[in-house]
Amino acid sequence: MSITIWGRPNSLNVHKVLWLAAELGLQFDHVPAGQQYGVTDTAEFLALNPNGLIPVIKDGNTVLWESNTILRYLTEVYGKNSLWIEDPRLRFSAEKWIDWYTTTVLPVFGIVFFNLVRQPEEKRDLQAVKVAAEKLEKILDVANAELAKQPYLSGPRFGVADIPLALALNHWFNLDIERRHNHTHLKIWLERIRARDHFLKVASIL
Repeated sequence: MSITIWGRPNSLNVHKVLWLAAELGLQFDHVPAGQQYGVTDTAEFLALNPNGLIPVIKDGNTVLWESNTILRYLTEVYGKNSLWIEDPRLRFSAEKWIDWYTTTVLPVFGIVFFNLVRQPEEKRDLQAVKVAAEKLEKILDVANAELAKQPYLSGPRFGVADIPLALALNHWFNLDIERRHNHTHLKIWLERIRARDHFLKVASIL
């Protein structure tokens, strides 16, 4: 096994892959790439991902990009005795939350995160943050209701479907922002995840 992961260490999408690799106990090389690290515009990198985006992994002769695809790949190949859900009905019931995060949560959360974390204070669009935050709270009601019924989005135990949302909400609940929804079950779920050995080592890098 020879795995290499490319991506800057403060990227949420790279966090997904680094955290999962740690959860699975994989040995890998991490090559910082993107933005201040460069690399992504080199011929060598573009041969791996012609989009010039991170993360990218190389596992032997297998090269993959798109973070959610990488999550599914690593879980199926290396997580058969841990995070992999064998029953396809249960697996897809869990993994829908990965796509829900990408299509529904991220476009709204990204507005909040970009303005309050990535942008200098004088360039922040606080009105856009307010609108997005109110919308996000309503969206998160859906996950909160699910977590009232089971301890993890993946089911009775932690799994790959919990990874994307947990990384985002770790920042969301740390932001100094007005919230009107309590989201008790989301908070309990996140505290369970924050207690995992590898989570904060990856998630706290901004």
